[in-house]
Amino acid sequence: MARSKKKAVHEESAGLHRVVTTKTVLTMKKNGEKIAMLTGYDYLTARLLDQVGIDIVLVGDSVGNVVQGHETTLPVTVEDMIYHAKAVKKAVKNALIVVDMPFMSYQNSVDEAIRNCGRLMKEVGVGAVKLEGGEYIADIVRHLVRIGIPVMGHLGLTPQAINKFGTYEVRAQDKKEAAALVSDAMALEEAGVFAIVLEKIPAQLAKRVSNSLTIPTIGIGAGPNCDGQVLVVSDMLGLTEEFRPRFVRRYSELADVMRGAFRSYIDDVKGGRFPAKGESY
Repeated sequence: MARSKKKAVHEESAGLHRVVTTKTVLTMKKNGEKIAMLTGYDYLTARLLDQVGIDIVLVGDSVGNVVQGHETTLPVTVEDMIYHAKAVKKAVKNALIVVDMPFMSYQNSVDEAIRNCGRLMKEVGVGAVKLEGGEYIADIVRHLVRIGIPVMGHLGLTPQAINKFGTYEVRAQDKKEAAALVSDAMALEEAGVFAIVLEKIPAQLAKRVSNSLTIPTIGIGAGPNCDGQVLVVSDMLGLTEEFRPRFVRRYSELADVMRGAFRSYIDDVKGGRFPAKGESY
């Protein structure tokens, strides 16, 4: 199908939305302004997100679940993340692009972390990377930040550790794990992360962590007192019908809309109603 090669015009984003950087995000916390983050894996979705003024587009390793059809995020590779980040980068003019570093792309050594994270920065030009883990990755974070690679942390339910946890239930419900999470958050801040995602932890613990840090927290299933919120775009649009956790507000039911459109197309083709005279050359 032929498509115009003309450069896409970002009607809403042209001059109306600020360019978001890691510094912007830190200033938002200082000013009490909430941070809105959603995942994006492709050009068209990222373009729409940027047009309406999303603060952060997360190219999440959740691509393994919602795009590739894997049961976990573990099979996702660095090459996968580069591919999807490149598509997002072409669309985004204003939002901060953060990319998840996949399982075993940074945990082995500082050198490997620098090499893989550096590829995302150099080959794609993203704004930051996101790493799962606490104090045990602080040294890796410290080295990345020192050479100019901004890092977002991720604590609580960390999907890459699903085989360790054995469940997707709420984390840090007991005092020992809650204290460890607070300690991890402090260690990550000291190491230089500019923000931390808190996933599926008690709301009061998330509030405690958020109030203890000078950097912003971004919650997902962590209550209203984080400095920002993130959802997987496929979940909030109602495309992932089997996944309905309590923390996902479904802003649409696009699976129903799409099925209806597909059925209408099939009926029109089989009934000889498409294409009509005005749709033919």
